[in-house]
Amino acid sequence: MGRTGCDYRCLLIPAALAFFYIQMRLFVTQSEYEGRLAAAIESESHCTSQSRLLIDQISTQQGTIVSLRDQNKRQSEECTQLKALLEDLERKGLKKLVDKVPVAAVVIMACNRADYLERTIESVLKYQSSVASKYPLFVSQHLDSKPVHTERPGELIAYYKIANDMEIAPDFFDYFEAAAALLDKDKSIMAVSSWNDNGQKQFVHDPYELYRSDFFPGLGWMLTKSIWDELSPKWPKAYPFSIVYIVLKSGFCSGSSLGQFFQQYLQPIKLNNVKVDWKSRDLSYLMRDKYTKHFADIVRKAKPIQGTDAVLKAYNIEGDVRIQYKDQPDFERIARQFGIFEEWKDGIPRTSFKGVVVFRYQTTRRIFLVGPDSLKQLGTKDAPNI
Repeated sequence: MGRTGCDYRCLLIPAALAFFYIQMRLFVTQSEYEGRLAAAIESESHCTSQSRLLIDQISTQQGTIVSLRDQNKRQSEECTQLKALLEDLERKGLKKLVDKVPVAAVVIMACNRADYLERTIESVLKYQSSVASKYPLFVSQHLDSKPVHTERPGELIAYYKIANDMEIAPDFFDYFEAAAALLDKDKSIMAVSSWNDNGQKQFVHDPYELYRSDFFPGLGWMLTKSIWDELSPKWPKAYPFSIVYIVLKSGFCSGSSLGQFFQQYLQPIKLNNVKVDWKSRDLSYLMRDKYTKHFADIVRKAKPIQGTDAVLKAYNIEGDVRIQYKDQPDFERIARQFGIFEEWKDGIPRTSFKGVVVFRYQTTRRIFLVGPDSLKQLGTKDAPNI
């Protein structure tokens, strides 16, 4: 009995050790499974969160797609309405409202006179705003001048060696758009100008009258880009103000030929206040093949007078008057009596055509100062002798 009890006790010890070993293994295995289960739960939660986020994004994209479809539908309806409107306007004979191409740029050259610049800009914008797409506005300032700051930002966009101030007439844009057609058709026309050197109020009367001239105008002119590209490299430095008007057209400008004669001739220039519908007028008489005869007929009908008291005689005659000058000194003498420009350049007087200078004198009468061979150049051999 004693030995048997001892044997049982000896067997219990290995059994206990085996039990403890099994319990420890079970504990370790249980801990590993708990870790794996926690990781699986966390992964499932992340997948669920990502799925919800993806569902939200898909919902948002679906909403955007629906919105874009609605917007596209509205735009299609608007395009249909605009197309119908354009077709209706065209049927009524109105001009197309699309594809507007600029006719010309308007360039204002400034020095350092802010008050003049402001006045000029206001004058241009008064008539330019409604046609801004066809006549973009630019301002260029003398490189050596102190910058002029205006209330409207962005107006000073360039610098150049020119200074000027101006005001424009109400028919400014219509005039040059109509005249541009002459430049295209008649290649003998170098430039078109709205400037009249003898445009002082006592010498002008008819806002509808246009003339051709052999004398290049110092101010207010327009020419084609191809002509400018040809002339600009060799432009005379004595006439810097002329550069201003490669594309600028004006009814009034102060400053010319390095500032000569401003007080006497330029400041009193009359600014046209009649809005002429130039695009509805027939300007074909200004074409080269028609104008010489047109002008010759007017000169031929004028009454010839002579003598030292030409001004008094002209004043007492109702209709047009023709006065012949012998040479440059004689022309300057007569011009001085009337008060018009006396200047000559390269053998011809300012504003002349075939040597003839024309201006109004206090009334509707026209005065023609005729050169010694002007009538021959005009082909008016049958004109009454002077």
